[in-house]
Amino acid sequence: MSTLTETLARIRPLDRSLESRVRAHLDDLTKPRGSLGRLEEIAMQYCLVRGTTTPGIPAKRIYCFGGDHGVADEGVSAFPKEVTPQMVMNMLAGGAAINVLSRHAGAELVVVDIGVDDPLAEAVGLCRRKVCPGTGNIVRGPAMSRDEATRAVEVGIELAESAARDGIELLGTGDMGIANTTPSTALFAAYLDLPVESITGRGTGVDDAGVARKVRAISQALETNRDLLTDPLGVLAAVGGLEIAGICGLVLGGAASRVPVVVDGFISTAGAVAAMQFVPAAQEYILFSHRSEEQGHRAIMERIGGRPLLDLSLRLGEGTGAALAMTLVDAALRIYNEMATFSSAGVSDQE
Repeated sequence: MSTLTETLARIRPLDRSLESRVRAHLDDLTKPRGSLGRLEEIAMQYCLVRGTTTPGIPAKRIYCFGGDHGVADEGVSAFPKEVTPQMVMNMLAGGAAINVLSRHAGAELVVVDIGVDDPLAEAVGLCRRKVCPGTGNIVRGPAMSRDEATRAVEVGIELAESAARDGIELLGTGDMGIANTTPSTALFAAYLDLPVESITGRGTGVDDAGVARKVRAISQALETNRDLLTDPLGVLAAVGGLEIAGICGLVLGGAASRVPVVVDGFISTAGAVAAMQFVPAAQEYILFSHRSEEQGHRAIMERIGGRPLLDLSLRLGEGTGAALAMTLVDAALRIYNEMATFSSAGVSDQE
């Protein structure tokens, strides 16, 4: 049995047997019931995923997956693909936004080369899990073979399982890959039957002509690969990306290991949606960190019933939104653990 097949078989809907006990504790906190809103929901979800009524502040790790895309040749990005390895090196040097926000959140950052079109020979501290040096141009053919897509998903699964063995109790997703909003949009269109024109955004900041090129490229990619869009893996292989597949695997591995996964923005959501196509119950283990400024993300969230925690007009990726949302998880669990209860504080409960 393959790693992917075995992992899918381990993912189950959340065990809600502890829900009444967690709810009783939240309702006993010295506040009107439900008055801390989403913080109470976060605490509840975290407790159910971890199977505990006594959660600690979690050890955190963000995996930022790097990969290149052949569709960059179609002029769909404001930056050349050489920026991918340059930004990977910047992250390893500690100079990117995700480095700053990971430190702020108290999360370990692991930068993963799953498909960068560069050997990165001088990269120190890089997690080297390259499946292949970038994807094919989806306008002209599939991004990957089914075997390559499987291997990329299994990289994410293996990293999630390794994190669980290391005692990590909260995972975050991130991405780095020039042109990766294009395959992400293609995946949303294929998986969720959303119109390409309404969900295609500016990505790295392309102008109106650039958006038009993206729409044409995505539409052509879906037509070119139409016969391959037959199942979740086939869609991911045909029009996805290596880093997106890695994120998909991280979500699946987290769900199988009962470790909640904080999903970043537009590209990470594509990986999460792919995971949900494999196993719908995987969504119960996900916290969507923020609503991306990228066009279409709101419609995508509405389609899948996702409720992002933040709306800060972010559109950077890297895992920046995930890092910020991790601080809300900490806040929710501190409320759960540290706030006085009516029964212990001698405060009269509400009628």
